[in-house]
Amino acid sequence: MKTMCLVCLFVASFTPALAAQELTAVDVKSNRPTPRTADGHPDLSGYWKGIRGTTPVGNIGKDLPGFKLPLTPAGEAALQHNLTTTIDPESLCIIGGIPRHNASGLPFEVLQGNKKVVFLYLYNYFRLIPIDAARKHSADPDPSFFGEEIGHWESDTLVVDSVGFKVEKVWIDENANPHSDAMHVVERWTRPDADHIHVETLIEDPKFYTTPFTYSRTWVLGQPDEETKEFSCSENNADVGHLGFGPGPIRPDGTRGYVDPAAAPPAK
Repeated sequence: MKTMCLVCLFVASFTPALAAQELTAVDVKSNRPTPRTADGHPDLSGYWKGIRGTTPVGNIGKDLPGFKLPLTPAGEAALQHNLTTTIDPESLCIIGGIPRHNASGLPFEVLQGNKKVVFLYLYNYFRLIPIDAARKHSADPDPSFFGEEIGHWESDTLVVDSVGFKVEKVWIDENANPHSDAMHVVERWTRPDADHIHVETLIEDPKFYTTPFTYSRTWVLGQPDEETKEFSCSENNADVGHLGFGPGPIRPDGTRGYVDPAAAPPAK
C-alpha cells in the first residue's frame, strides 16, 4: 500500500468531520478573562486549534504582499534546490521545527509551568522552553530543529528567542522556503482572553532574506476533553519513493500545488 504525506496520514486517521474540525475551527467571541498562574502571568496552557481566517495555511509568507518572501540570491538558490531535488521533510518523519509549526494547520497543546513551557505537537514532537530572563544563548549552540530556545516574560507577553537551527532537510513552511544557519526567530505569545492564543513572529536571516519579516496568527481554545494523541509517523511511512520531488508551484490563493492535476509530475 502506498504511504501518504505526514499531514495526510494524520488526517486520514480521523473521520472527515473530525479532520475538518481540527483544521478549521470556528473563531469565537469571548468575554472570559485570561486565566493566570499563581505568579500573575497569563496561563498559555490549553489545546489550541487553527481558525478558518488563517489563509493560506502552511505559508510563512501569508502576511506579505503576494505571499512573496524577500529572498536573497542565495535564498532563491536554496528555494530552487528544495523545489527540484527534495521532498517535504515532514513526509520523511523529519521534525518541522520553528517557524514551520506556527504555520501548520494542525492543533497543538501548551503546558505551562513557572520555569518552563512545553509545546506538544500532533506528530508527537515537543519543544521545551526554559523561562529565564537571565539566561543567554550559547556561543556555539548545538543545531536542532527548534533551535536553542530561551523564554522570558515582558509584562503579559511570553517572548521566545531562538537561534542555532539545523539547516539540512528543513523547510520553514509547506512551500519549501529555506533558512540558513544565521536564522534568528523571536516569538511573542499572548493570551488576550480565555479562548484565544496569539503569536507575533519575527524571522531574521540575512544570508537568505534581504530583510526581516513577520508572521502573526491566532488560535482558538479547544474543548476541555481535547488533547494531543499518540501518532507514530515511522509506522506509517515505510515507503516514500512515490512522493516524487517538489510540492508544485504556488497557486493564486497562496497555497502550493497544481491547479490542474494533469500538470503534476507522475508519482513514483
